[in-house]
Order: sequence, then structure tokens, then C-alpha cells
Amino acid sequence: MKATLLLAAVLVLPAAAAVPQAAAPHASSPPAAGIQYPAARAAAVPQAAAPHASWDWPLSPRPAVLRAFDPPDKPWMSGHRGVDLRAAHDGVPVASPEPGTVSFVGVVVDRPVITIDHGDGLRSSFEPVESPLKAGDVVAKGEAIGTLQPGHCGVLACVHWGVRRGDSYVNPLDFVMDLRPSILLPLTPGLPMAADLPVGPELPIAADLPVGPELALTLDDG
Repeated sequence: MKATLLLAAVLVLPAAAAVPQAAAPHASSPPAAGIQYPAARAAAVPQAAAPHASWDWPLSPRPAVLRAFDPPDKPWMSGHRGVDLRAAHDGVPVASPEPGTVSFVGVVVDRPVITIDHGDGLRSSFEPVESPLKAGDVVAKGEAIGTLQPGHCGVLACVHWGVRRGDSYVNPLDFVMDLRPSILLPLTPGLPMAADLPVGPELPIAADLPVGPELALTLDDG
């Protein structure tokens, strides 16, 4: 009897060892049909905030830009070291975009100019602007600093506004507008993020992804 049992055990053990084990699913295997993707996660998008976009426009209502900022490659070369803003007509008031102190009032070449020191190395200059103020006068944000004179843009009424940081000219529009590039972000809950999509042949191409209300263009003009 013992011999019979021993023989049966010897025959059964190899058969059990020969039974194939179920293969563990590979981490990179595509998900089965009908799998539910997790809801879209909030993407960490760095926001490079415009540092001085809270300034006011020097003209009201908000003016059109007739000529944009186009600085030269070298300080001694020609260029446009500010912006030309369209005015309703000659004689309109020009306002200080930020609080500051008048640092210069006078004529440069043949144009009346006024410069406001805003602190932190930032100065605004406006021309052609006649002003009753004098150097050392303190002005508030939005306060009139002079009146626009004709001649800078030919038959069009305009003011030239330049901003310097130290000795370098910078774009004045950076101080009144958000000039960051537009970014596309998924807004609809449940829209799969790139990290949640399968790899391999099952990866959907751009033409298969939803468009329209599921995506929005974020643009803020400041």
C-alpha cells in the first residue's frame, strides 16, 4: 500500500510542475477594451507673471499702438526705443502711468519732453508733451502731467512713450499688458492626459482627440 502511494506521488508531482503559470501582465501592455481612464489631473503650468502689468495707460481711452517697440541691436544704432500711442486729438492730457517724481522737464532737440522717475530704476519719458510741472514734483498714478503737442506722427495725434530700466530701454507695453504666449489646456473633466494614454498602436492620433468645447485658448490682455 505504501509503495502504491509513493508511486502515485512520484507520477503526480512532475505533472503539477508542468502546469504553466499564468503570465503576469506586462506593465507596458495596452489596457483591455472598455477600460475607464482616470479623470484629467490638474497640470502644473508655471505662470510667468508680467512683473509690472498693473500700470495705467498714459492716454484715455485705451489708445491704439501706431508704432511698436523696436530697439536697436547696439545702443548707437537707430531704432524705436518706445511706442507711439494714438491720441484722439492734439491737446489731450497725458497721465503718469505710475506714481513717481518728475526728474526732467524741458526741450530735447525741438520736442518738449517730460520724464517721471517711478523708483526701482524705472523712468517714463513722454514727448511731445508740454508740462507746467518742474523737476522734483511728485505725481500720482493717473495724474495729468501735461498736454500732447502736434508733430510727432505727422497728421496723426500721438504721444511717444519710452521706459528705461537703468540705462536700458524696455518695452512700455510690458507694463500695461500681459504679453505672455497663449497656452492650450484641457478643461473638461475626464479628458485623458498624455500620461494616461496607452502606448503602442492604441495611442490615438491628434485627429482622434476631441476638439471644440474641450479645449480653450487662454489669453489675457491685462
